[in-house]
Amino acid sequence: MSKEPSAAQKMIGDFAPKLVELTDRVLFGEVWERQELSKRDRSLASVAALVAMNRPDQLRFHLNYAVQNGMKKEELIEVITHLAFYSGWPNAMSAIMVAKEVFSKA
Repeated sequence: MSKEPSAAQKMIGDFAPKLVELTDRVLFGEVWERQELSKRDRSLASVAALVAMNRPDQLRFHLNYAVQNGMKKEELIEVITHLAFYSGWPNAMSAIMVAKEVFSKA
């Protein structure tokens, strides 16, 4: 029985197989599965970090993942609004445009 390829495998598996292995095995296999934080809390921390660092490509994935992990769209919009004062207005404005795009497709 074959396992369905991960998102990373589909995107870059033939180009960067080691990065895919580390993403799947370490990041999503070990780090995200640790019991000290819930996946919802990990999603909140990840979204906040990606907003603060202005990383829109990864933010797209993590907004959807946060919803899968129990966060509401309204909560994520509030996080971005809150971060405008801590990570900078331009970062928040970029993030909210990504959120608008992501949530309009849902």
